[in-house]
Amino acid sequence: QVQLVESGGGLVQPGGSLRLSCAPHGSISSINTMGWYRQAPGKQRELVATITRGGSTDYADSVKGRFTISRDNDKNTVYLQMNSLKPEDTAVYYCNADGLKEYIWSASRNYWGQGTQVTVSA
Repeated sequence: QVQLVESGGGLVQPGGSLRLSCAPHGSISSINTMGWYRQAPGKQRELVATITRGGSTDYADSVKGRFTISRDNDKNTVYLQMNSLKPEDTAVYYCNADGLKEYIWSASRNYWGQGTQVTVSA
């Protein structure tokens, strides 16, 4: 069973920055789209940003211009650079890997990370 391992969350003051990372534990064959989602208390999980294997990106309007998603295909790792953080960015951030193949002959599957807490507070 593939597990996505996230890191980089924490407590930061408004206006500060954090960088999240996510990669599968162990080796895999390939991943199509990787992304970040977040869920604040009492709210539904929402898209933050996604990036395809070819580098095409998509962002939620609320984070455009502040967050940057990137990936290293050789390491199957996705990053989320978060700048100018606001209190409303406080949430649990989840990594997602869509179209992940553990082996070349494996079926493509969708995986979620366990989540990492980001808290923006003075």
